[in-house]
Amino acid sequence: MTLVVSEPAGTITVTPPALAGLVVQAAEAVDGVQVRRGRRRLDIDVARGEANVRLELSARYGLVLPDVAREVQEQVADALVTMCGVSVGSVDVSVEEVE
Repeated sequence: MTLVVSEPAGTITVTPPALAGLVVQAAEAVDGVQVRRGRRRLDIDVARGEANVRLELSARYGLVLPDVAREVQEQVADALVTMCGVSVGSVDVSVEEVE
């Protein structure tokens, strides 16, 4: 899960906790969404410059769940591309709870 970017001047390492924090903050930027905390389900695989993410969410009652999930996918993908310079293969979102 560690991301290592090789540059002419050296390497840049983004640790697993930093990647997880980035994904959680991006997902929770969507109104009414929280990444599940009790048994947090978040998997990030980075290989050959491509990220694949799986996460479980809880969403506020009354939201249109497919729309919320799509917005989370977009936010997470944008954050990974912008902040880490990786392409995104997939962002799989599972809405596990409605509050």
